Amino acid sequence: MRPVTDSDMEVDTLAALRASGSAPVVLDVREPWEVELCSIDGSLHIPMGELPERIAEIPTDQPVVLVCHHGLRSGHATAWLRARGFDKAINLAGGIDAWARRIDPTMKVY
Repeated sequence: MRPVTDSDMEVDTLAALRASGSAPVVLDVREPWEVELCSIDGSLHIPMGELPERIAEIPTDQPVVLVCHHGLRSGHATAWLRARGFDKAINLAGGIDAWARRIDPTMKVY
């Protein structure tokens, strides 16, 4: 797991934003088999390896929270997007694992 930085968001913060109706776009960069196991409702799914060719699908005018299993891949993807002008890209600290453990205990953990 990578350390939390200023480009990270805690799962509690994302849950509060979703509950308030002002949720950012959630971009899941995990592989399809991982998304089949569990996902955050309403997420946009673009596997990390497909980001370069699918970058136009990612909104530039609103915050985008990237999620993977534990936050490492999404952290790298966040940095990659920020380097390409996506200043509102944010990594979900702890990834889907932290979401399942702290926000949605009914979600499958792998």
